[in-house]
Amino acid sequence: MEIKKVGILGCGLMGSGIAQVSASAGFETVVKEVSDEFITKGFLEIEKSLAKFAEKGTINAPQQKQIRDRLSGTTSFADLADCDIVIEAIIENLDEKRKTYAELDRVCKPETIFASNTSSISITAMMTATSAERQTRFVGMHFFNPVPLMKLVEIIRTILTDDQVYEQAVAFGATLGKVPVRAGDKTGFIVNRLLVPYMLDAIRGLEEGVGSIVDIDTAMKLGCGYPMGPFTLGDFVGLDTTYYIAEIMFNEFREKRFAPPPLLKRMVLAGLYGRKAGRGFYDYTKDPKNPTPMSLL
Repeated sequence: MEIKKVGILGCGLMGSGIAQVSASAGFETVVKEVSDEFITKGFLEIEKSLAKFAEKGTINAPQQKQIRDRLSGTTSFADLADCDIVIEAIIENLDEKRKTYAELDRVCKPETIFASNTSSISITAMMTATSAERQTRFVGMHFFNPVPLMKLVEIIRTILTDDQVYEQAVAFGATLGKVPVRAGDKTGFIVNRLLVPYMLDAIRGLEEGVGSIVDIDTAMKLGCGYPMGPFTLGDFVGLDTTYYIAEIMFNEFREKRFAPPPLLKRMVLAGLYGRKAGRGFYDYTKDPKNPTPMSLL
């Protein structure tokens, strides 16, 4: 089956980015949200992103319009019925995802491939909310933020994923302009399996007085060539998101390296989520950003 029409569930930060790269790759793309308000908000972000590409000369005005014309929004599952692949990018909550997939399974054609953009939840746990026939057509497609700029996509298969379906998902990822990597359905997949323990260990190092926020960030940037240090990265990703992923991974593996440090838990409870909250390991309410004093942490 050739993929011609793409459905996206969710028009938030990740969903809108996936929708943008799908439409930019030439696919008719329909985005489903719970309200017109969220669709409008998500499409506005797509417009801003496309405008930046146009300013840089990456796309021209006619291309910008063509991409926008390939996008449509809906609040009805029924409008996803004829999609060849549906990529889910809703809240990271297993119960909500399972309810969503059960509804999708009822309305989508038998050939439709289901894909989840989850960064940590078991693909198998979501897959079992659908029919036995659909379970062979279920994969993970984990994109990275910001989706229009980040080249990587992890393609995850379960023990039931059909070989041909999996290869089609890999090829589709490449068609979107991404570099696909193959991964099994192990919690955290490849990137988070390696990245999250590194970020948690940096927090433990801070707790133990190994170095300051700025010095640890600087050491990892200049010593390892990373584009940003672990605390800047944590603030960018969202400390609440990091905590949530760590909890899932710890519950799966029961290994200390995946356990959220006490400092991370306190910061999340206090609402210090990072850039989106204005404060995290750094205070973004001032320019330039300032590290949060350890006396407050």
